[in-house]
Amino acid sequence: MSLPAPVGSITPAAREAVVASLQPLLGDRLSTDAAVRERHGKGASYHPCVPPDAVAFPRSTQEVSEIVQVCARHKVPLIPFGGGTSLEGHVAALHGGICIDVAQMNRIMQVNRDDFDATMEAGVTLRQLNDHLRDSGLFFSIDPGAAEVTTLGGMAATRASGTNTVRYGTMRENALALTVVLADGRIIRTARRARKSSAGYDLTRLFVGSEGTLGVITEVTVRLHAIPPAMSSATGSFPSVAAAVVTAIRTIQAGVPVARIELANAAVMDAIRHYSKLEVPAAPTLWLDFHGTEAGVAEQARTVEKIAAAQGGAGFCWTPDPEGRRKMWRARYDTYFAIQAQYPGTEVWVTDVCVPISRLAECITETEKDFAASFLPALIIGHVGDGNFHVGIPLHPANPQDIAEAKRLNERLVLRALALEGTCTGEHGIGYGKVDFLVAEHGDAVSVMRAIKQALDPNNLMNPGKILRI
Repeated sequence: MSLPAPVGSITPAAREAVVASLQPLLGDRLSTDAAVRERHGKGASYHPCVPPDAVAFPRSTQEVSEIVQVCARHKVPLIPFGGGTSLEGHVAALHGGICIDVAQMNRIMQVNRDDFDATMEAGVTLRQLNDHLRDSGLFFSIDPGAAEVTTLGGMAATRASGTNTVRYGTMRENALALTVVLADGRIIRTARRARKSSAGYDLTRLFVGSEGTLGVITEVTVRLHAIPPAMSSATGSFPSVAAAVVTAIRTIQAGVPVARIELANAAVMDAIRHYSKLEVPAAPTLWLDFHGTEAGVAEQARTVEKIAAAQGGAGFCWTPDPEGRRKMWRARYDTYFAIQAQYPGTEVWVTDVCVPISRLAECITETEKDFAASFLPALIIGHVGDGNFHVGIPLHPANPQDIAEAKRLNERLVLRALALEGTCTGEHGIGYGKVDFLVAEHGDAVSVMRAIKQALDPNNLMNPGKILRI
C-alpha cells in the first residue's frame, strides 16, 4: 500500500530542537529508541509502519499541554496514541513528529453511581474501567474488542462502537464530556455532567471521532449502565447470509430489546471450527445476547427462536448459564486468531461499512459475489443489529497483486455502501486509509470540516494526513 505523498517532514534541526526542549520536562519518559518508535508507528492493521521521531509519555493533562506548546513553537506534528488498535493508519506519523502515548494517564478519577457516569484519563483501558466498576453494579457498555488494550481516549477519538451498539449506542451517545488540549496548548472542557444542555455548540460531538486532528483528548466522562439482573445468549446457523440478516431485521421489528446480534459468514465459521476445535457448522451464524429480567430474557430467546426457524435457522440454542454463555461467545471472539491460523503468513486487511439495516442483506450478498469472483477470500463479521459489517481480506503485503485486488474489492464495497445510503466506515474511522472516500460520502460538507480544522489547527500539526488532506 502506498502512502499519501507527505507535504513535508520535520527537519533534523527541528527534531533536535523539540527533543532538547521536551527532555527537561519528561526525562526518561521521552524516547527516541528505534524499537519504541517502530511500535508507535503502526496500529492493528495491514497499513505499513511509519514511526514518529520520538515518543512522549505524559502523566497529566498539563504535561500534554506543555508538550503541545513546545511542538507548536517548533512547528512539529503531534500524533496521539492510545492502545494502538486502530485499523485505518491513524497512528502513522506520515509527516514525522512527536507521538503522545497516553498509557501513563490511566487514573479513574470519579465514579458517580447515582448519576450513572464516570470520568477517567484517556489511557484507561476498557477492561480496567469495567473491573473497577464491577462491585458498583454498573458497567460501561461499548465493547469493540481487545478490552485489555483499547483505551477510552482512543475510543472517543475514533467514535468507536462494538457488539452492544444495537442496545446501548456508540461513543457518540456514551461520551458525555471531554477534556481536550488544543493545537496551541489551551485546555478546554467540552461539557458539564448534566445529561442534557442547549448551551452553545456541541463540542463533545465535534471532538468525538476527530481522530486527534483537532486536539488531544486527555479525559473522558462516559455514561454508565446498570448491570442487568439476568442475561442469556443464543446462537444458530442459517442456510444463507441473507436468511441470517433477515432474522436480525425481523427480531428488531418485533420489538425484541436484543443487546447484541453478531453475524459470521461460512468462511469465518470454517476458520473458527478448525482453530477453536468447537463443533460448529461451517454455515452463516448468528450470536445474540439478551439483557433484562429472568423471565424477560427467556421470552426474548423464545421469540427469536421462532423468527429464526421461519428463515430456515438450524441448531438454535440459548442459555443463561455464565459458563455456557462464555463458551458460546468464545467462537465469536476467537475470530481474529482463527483467521490468522487459517491463512498463515498473511496480514488481514480489515475494512468496514454501515448501511441502513433494510439494505444490509443486499450489501453483504453482493459483496460475497465480488469475492466469489476473486482470488482473495472474504471473512465477514457483522454487527447486524445496526447495519455494520466488517470484511477481513487475508493478503500477502509484499505481493502487489494482492494489494491491488484488495484495494479494488474494498473500493467496490465502499461505493456499494454509499449507493445504499450508507457510510464508508461504521466504526473504524477514516485515518488515512479512507480519506479518498470522504468527499464521495459528504460532498460539499467536507469544506466545512476543512474550515473547522483550519480554525482549530491553522498549522496542520495535529495528526496531519488523517481524515482530511490539507
